[in-house]
Amino acid sequence: MKRICDIDPIVLSTVRKGTVIPAMVLALDEQRCFAPRYQRALARYFIDAGVGGIAVGVHSTQFAIRDPKINLFQRVIRETGQFIDEWCDRRGRRVLKVGGVCGRTEQAVAEAEFEASCGFDAALLSMGAFKNDTIETMLHHCREVAKIMPIIGFYLQPSVGGRMLPFEFWREFVEIPNVLAIKIAPFNRYFTLDVVRAVAESGRDDITLYTGNDDNLLVDLLTEYRVSGKSLRIKGGLLGHWSVWTKKAVELLDKVHEIVDSQSPIPPELLSLAVQITDSNAAIFDPQHQFAGCIPGLHEVLRRQGLLPGIWCLDPNETLSPGQAEEITRVHDAYPHLHDDAFVAAHLAEWLQ
Repeated sequence: MKRICDIDPIVLSTVRKGTVIPAMVLALDEQRCFAPRYQRALARYFIDAGVGGIAVGVHSTQFAIRDPKINLFQRVIRETGQFIDEWCDRRGRRVLKVGGVCGRTEQAVAEAEFEASCGFDAALLSMGAFKNDTIETMLHHCREVAKIMPIIGFYLQPSVGGRMLPFEFWREFVEIPNVLAIKIAPFNRYFTLDVVRAVAESGRDDITLYTGNDDNLLVDLLTEYRVSGKSLRIKGGLLGHWSVWTKKAVELLDKVHEIVDSQSPIPPELLSLAVQITDSNAAIFDPQHQFAGCIPGLHEVLRRQGLLPGIWCLDPNETLSPGQAEEITRVHDAYPHLHDDAFVAAHLAEWLQ
């Protein structure tokens, strides 16, 4: 069993402070086969951008890697973990390695065991396979995976495979000893508050809150939640949105931490920036079409920078929605302060070596 105390102390401190954890996308070639050269380049990009963790095998990595006909789960986890370790060794630093865990309990435990054997630190726990189950069934599932390695709770919005998780679930979930953090991504302020309140009422100060609410990203990070007699903050982000323009994401979170640590007033321009980030996310994640183009949208941004050879997904039908490419161009040109094209251009050749 891996425990939270087994995580490298410097890495754990970074997680507790709050950091940028991008959700890794899957690099494929034109034949829709795994493209390790580009997968390695993405890992190098994230590390050099200054992230504190990387999540692999999650929604952005495409759940279809688990399909027996595709059979990519173990290869992607193992090789991407190696790519992360190799570049961290070269750069003299460490990041949190998060592995996505899906399916019913037997599958999830097997995935967690494999990820732990590959040196991953924590499991991001999807509850998508429990759409019609009781709270107690889901909690039993979480406890079983937590026996393998530290877990990160995951409130995933229903439109991309999640389910509604009531306050009662979270109130019991936070009593599981091996819970490292919770990623809050229901795209719903009411549901977000359920998670915050559950942590507050538990009295625990060792569960770190991370946002996955791409539609409210910056405001989540700037907000002090005062509930149930406690004061809590969402400290960082574990986001598909931060798998693109990642260097700027790191700079943004550093700025937020500076404001919070100094107890300075929130500059009004940050609220305007929050809207610009949401506008950019709308172009990339495609809520206009129920997020149908969210993964190809990420691929398109990375393709334009040279970090991916194309936008191919495992499902040939998964591609950009009508007008989405034009929307990505619009937000890219409208908000040059949000993208990191110059940073990528300066290092791309080294990352692709």
